[in-house]
Amino acid sequence: MQKSILGKAGDYTVRYAEASDVPSVIGVNAATLPEHYSDYFYYEILNEFPDTFIVAELGGQVVSYIMCRIEYGLSVTKRFGLARKGHIISIATMDGHRGKGVGTTLIQRAMEEMRKGGSKEVFLEVRITNDEAVRLYRKLNFQVTSTMQGYYKDGESAYLMAQQL
Repeated sequence: MQKSILGKAGDYTVRYAEASDVPSVIGVNAATLPEHYSDYFYYEILNEFPDTFIVAELGGQVVSYIMCRIEYGLSVTKRFGLARKGHIISIATMDGHRGKGVGTTLIQRAMEEMRKGGSKEVFLEVRITNDEAVRLYRKLNFQVTSTMQGYYKDGESAYLMAQQL
């Protein structure tokens, strides 16, 4: 089956994830992030939201991914009201591949897909100590909308960051 290529980020190929990519995505997650999900969760998100589960590969190896879903609920960017919103559940890039535009490209691609899917805003949670990620999100026009105390299992707080699409 032909893999659906979305574009390039430098030397990296950006494409929709496939079920055969999930073990590699889990490997990237395990190597780079302290939060982990069940294997089933990755397959579930891929099955339900295939257009917003995107990978970047180099030499046939998945080195980065973004996994998102579209939700409906209280707006994150407006004081009142309901909204269809994109949720960036997880994004990670292997060491040695960071700072090359891969993460930026994945976020931009996923946001484009969320917009096509009818989302009016996009949000994510990020550790307040993850300065590198916070800088990237700010560069992409995300704003901190609140701080969630003790959000992570280890007790660290998270910023809720969002923007309108």
